[in-house]
Amino acid sequence: GADILDIGGESTRPYATPVDEQTELDRVRPVLEAVCSSVDVPLSIDTTKAAVAELALELGAEIINDISGLQFDPRMIEVAVHSGAGVCAMHIQGTPQTMQDRPHYDDLLAEIHAFLRQRRDVLMQAGVARDRICLDPGVGFGKTHEHNLELLANCDRFHELGQPILVGHSRKGFIGKILGAQADRTAGTIGASLSLAQQGVQVIRVHDVRPVKHAL
Repeated sequence: GADILDIGGESTRPYATPVDEQTELDRVRPVLEAVCSSVDVPLSIDTTKAAVAELALELGAEIINDISGLQFDPRMIEVAVHSGAGVCAMHIQGTPQTMQDRPHYDDLLAEIHAFLRQRRDVLMQAGVARDRICLDPGVGFGKTHEHNLELLANCDRFHELGQPILVGHSRKGFIGKILGAQADRTAGTIGASLSLAQQGVQVIRVHDVRPVKHAL
């Protein structure tokens, strides 16, 4: 029941060990080759590396999903422009290795809003068509438990930016903190998904597609 499949070869959870470009290429190539030949929904490549994005687009992917907002690799915007791919630009404070080291905001929503507006404008100025841009406030990426809850409760604010909004909250740690360490996070994921849908969020990125789709 998924409308888009998102494929990635490098974990971006807090403190995850980075992988080199060749390792990531070796991981995603066989998956992309198999999936591109067997499904008819659009594929998204979850990467911050331009070379990985290029390979994925050559194999049939249509969307670049970059947690850095297309900032970590200076070639990524060029790849997006030349390919005509869809782009999802996410907010992050720091890197996956540093983002949970005391994240701080003076005004959480205003600062994320300003970052996403700036990335939208940079992409458009570089030549990415506006109707190719999606924005992600980055739940769990350089945010505390409280930040995540405030962000989820106010995602409708980002509609002011005039782009589709993607939220990836599925199975994340803040759900475990609410439900208890041993709890199955699927129920919390569904609850947050319903709230996001009520706020008009257009793209909901989840692991457990069927139960979320049934709930929606």
